[in-house]
Amino acid sequence: MKNFAQFEKRIQYSFNEPALLQQAFTHRSYINEHAHSGLEHNERLEFLGDAVLELAVTDHLYAMYPDKPEGDLTAFRSALVNTKSISLAAEELGANDFLLLSRGEARDTGKARQYILANTFEAIIGALYLDGGYDVARDFIARSLFGRLEEIVSKNLWRDSKSWIQERAQEVENVTPTYRVLSETGPDHDKSFRIGVFFNDICIAEGVGTSKQEAEQNAARAALELRKWV
Repeated sequence: MKNFAQFEKRIQYSFNEPALLQQAFTHRSYINEHAHSGLEHNERLEFLGDAVLELAVTDHLYAMYPDKPEGDLTAFRSALVNTKSISLAAEELGANDFLLLSRGEARDTGKARQYILANTFEAIIGALYLDGGYDVARDFIARSLFGRLEEIVSKNLWRDSKSWIQERAQEVENVTPTYRVLSETGPDHDKSFRIGVFFNDICIAEGVGTSKQEAEQNAARAALELRKWV
């Protein structure tokens, strides 16, 4: 069994009910393979943690950016708590070392693991909320996520890059950007796409991602930076 006390040290919190932390790391697939383990999967904790995460981030953004309109604050929040962002936060905490998964799920990497880590991060928040209250959960969120905000805002990572480059390209160069897949690599469950953004038939920039949508956004962001439209 995993030594969850090590994870408690990483997050600087000792659980009054250690079973809550174990539950936060327990994926449904593990229960399916260990029906008599007496454990519960983490989906209810994930549901609770998602709500606590949204409240904590909303409260922080409201206080930090008193002059920003509601639309910008919503976009900031979406960029901060999306699957990629919170799965990265979980990975940086070493959450991979503590996941309780089925043998099949344990072999998965790429996007499948990213979703598991993101859900686990929310479940950890739910566990912290139940064990220590809102302040404990909020402090964990602050340590894990709030440091990313400066980069998100300063680099316009909150903005939908495809919409922004289309608007600027039509305004400045009277052209509508198009996107083409340049290459695909990897197995079906862990593909990587390289996509180019084109003005007419000229490739302006390329982007890579684990989905076509992500690669297109990265290509658009790269083109915005090259054109100095950010």
